[in-house]
Amino acid sequence: MRRIYSDYAYGPGPRDNCWWDGTIPAPDWPVLHGDMDADVAIIGGGFTGISTALHLAQSGASVAVLEAESPGWGASGRNGGFCCLGGSKLSGAAMRRRFGDQATETYEAGEVAAVSLVRDILDTFDIEAETHSRGETQLAHSPRAMKRLRAAADTLAKDGEDVELLEQGQLAEHGLSGPFHGAMTTPVGFGLNPRKYLFGLARAAQAAGAQLFQRSAATRLSQQDNKHVIGTSKGKLRARQVIIATNGYSSEDLPQWLAGRYMPTQSTAMVTRVLSEDEIQNQGWFSDQMAYDSRNLLHYFRLMPDRRFLFGMRGGLMSSARSEKAIRRQLRRDFEKMFPAWSSVETTHCWSGMVCLARNLVPFVGPVPEVKDMFAGLCYHGNGVAMGTYAGRLLSDLVLGQSPDLPYSSAIQSMPRFPLGRARRLLMPPAYAALGLMD
Repeated sequence: MRRIYSDYAYGPGPRDNCWWDGTIPAPDWPVLHGDMDADVAIIGGGFTGISTALHLAQSGASVAVLEAESPGWGASGRNGGFCCLGGSKLSGAAMRRRFGDQATETYEAGEVAAVSLVRDILDTFDIEAETHSRGETQLAHSPRAMKRLRAAADTLAKDGEDVELLEQGQLAEHGLSGPFHGAMTTPVGFGLNPRKYLFGLARAAQAAGAQLFQRSAATRLSQQDNKHVIGTSKGKLRARQVIIATNGYSSEDLPQWLAGRYMPTQSTAMVTRVLSEDEIQNQGWFSDQMAYDSRNLLHYFRLMPDRRFLFGMRGGLMSSARSEKAIRRQLRRDFEKMFPAWSSVETTHCWSGMVCLARNLVPFVGPVPEVKDMFAGLCYHGNGVAMGTYAGRLLSDLVLGQSPDLPYSSAIQSMPRFPLGRARRLLMPPAYAALGLMD
């Protein structure tokens, strides 16, 4: 494997002390031993890979999933649990300028359909994932940001969207107290336990006939007799079609086409001990809404059903034991600054993981150019719960040679390279510095 971070980023250090690990044990998938054949091989056992496996297996295909580590080890088992609109970092206006009206409208319909798909999966397979929140709330971190929220709410309302706008003086009564200048709530989305959702999705895929393997990292790709051959440390998987679903944990050479086309970057989260009712009221945050602030380098947070508070942030550019300690300290400082009444409330869990960006700031879901019978889904810009699940659904149709019956925008069918190749991480410090100044 050729990856662009140090080995530390892909080891146990960043995910050490992840809250979700203690909420449900990992299933014991087998390790791939010896040679095996399948109709479709999927590299990556997160939301994208398992969703694809479920939908393909339901259609009667023979499917095998190769997870490099243990189930739930990657971003799908350590994210903030926000199932919401998102996936792109482009505004609607910017997307229209770049891709046109039809592609933008189709993409936006797909974001809504992605959230609905997760809800349908939870209901259909009776997955208990601790859901809460009526949509998602964005909080303005400055007067200028509030002005933008007012304009966005006005535009959405004119388009017939059901949004709620709160001015600064209304936040306290809604349990949203903090250093904010107002808020806008869109009623699409909900919070969940991502690990419980992932494992429920995996059980459904196995029940449909998919075979899931852990500690079976794909180490090489080749072609033989019109089939793809995927080598692991202890076995070999042959399949007519292959899906790459590795997102922020991708490798530059699996396949070679992927080199330079994705940008992993770190997100860090913490969870507090259980808050008492007095502590909740003293801070004035008693809303069950999942929320995020309006910064480019955003903070995201929610009061979970068990009354622990989850707080996360974007921004880690390095990955080492030293930098991990530093970003965790910064996260705690930001938490105490935003919620000062909880400055003495202990952090019981803290961890980091990789989100994945694309140069054109939209996900990629589609065939891998110039490689027959290979497909990929990745780059969800920190919104992989819904969009990763949705990408898997789209990929299942594409693999079966069918036109997707859910919205499939042309905007997510290309993936340009970043400048600088494997050195492209050098682009991030000045970009983050600029975003920080804008915030």
